[in-house]
Amino acid sequence: MSYDALLWLSFGGPEGPDDVMPFLENVTRGRGVPRERLLEVAEHYQHFGGVSPINRLNREAIAAVEKELAAQGIDLPVYFGNRNWEPMVEDTVARMKADGVRRALVFPTSAYGGYSACRQYDEDIERARAAVGAGAPELVKLRHFFDHPLFVGAFADALRAALEQVPGARVVFTAHSVPESADKAAGPPEEGGRRYSRQIHEAARLVAAQAGVAEYDVVWQSRSGPPQVPWLEPDIVDHIDALHAAGVQGVVVCPVGFVSDHLEVIWDLDNEAAERAAEHGMGFARAATPNGDPRFAELVVELVREHLAQAPVRKLSDFPPAGCTVNGAPCAVGCCEPVKRPAR
Repeated sequence: MSYDALLWLSFGGPEGPDDVMPFLENVTRGRGVPRERLLEVAEHYQHFGGVSPINRLNREAIAAVEKELAAQGIDLPVYFGNRNWEPMVEDTVARMKADGVRRALVFPTSAYGGYSACRQYDEDIERARAAVGAGAPELVKLRHFFDHPLFVGAFADALRAALEQVPGARVVFTAHSVPESADKAAGPPEEGGRRYSRQIHEAARLVAAQAGVAEYDVVWQSRSGPPQVPWLEPDIVDHIDALHAAGVQGVVVCPVGFVSDHLEVIWDLDNEAAERAAEHGMGFARAATPNGDPRFAELVVELVREHLAQAPVRKLSDFPPAGCTVNGAPCAVGCCEPVKRPAR
């Protein structure tokens, strides 16, 4: 099957102070997040001038992918669209139609399954095609890649480099927390749920093994929901407190749940977690995320080649290579369905 383009589909982020609250309102629409919490998170963005690095990092990664595509002789233009901020995916898909794109692959900037990490990107695709209407290009989403050798290798090298800064430190892997109910619903019903957290734990295991780390912890960060709703725990800052109480002298954090150093990484880890470790007199270092590593562009192009040239599917775990969906249809009936919120 032939393809005319690659759509780089991401979360989006504000690029100026006036963008911050409208962006956060887009992100949390329908989730019942108190305005006080939005104002608190807005301060995190304002700390960096109201600019999230995510759009810049995406553009840099896209440029690297374009270069890798050209190096491999693949003529495939790359388009950039976001869920929550400009360039909005609806506008990007409209431009693709105007440019004559009929069938495109979609790379979502998440390595994992689950509602927010996977199915919500299906919904983005479906919404964008519906907004464009007749003649919208067919969109085929690339698979999960949390266990791809290039992804694991980039994180393993970054972890080893961080450990050189704090020899003997306890290794702690982090990922974005989600509500317990969402994790229980992650994956096809016959799997029994928790695809998201199980994949996070598997990625941590693979990275630790390749980095030569025998003992480590998996914790969570960046929860944003109302306090009465249970989310995946423990939180990274609470865990640093527990490590200190146990006599641990240093910690190295590896944000295995993230592909780039966007705001939740640089605020929650480089600021809050680092400051808590410093308060305890603990050594602290944070491993880099992979999108600045040349292997990340190679990974994206390899996923593309699975469709263009039937390249072999390379993966290091027994998880099925889920995530390939067409036009926003979920990859299995009932897979990662959004949890219905109780009436208030």
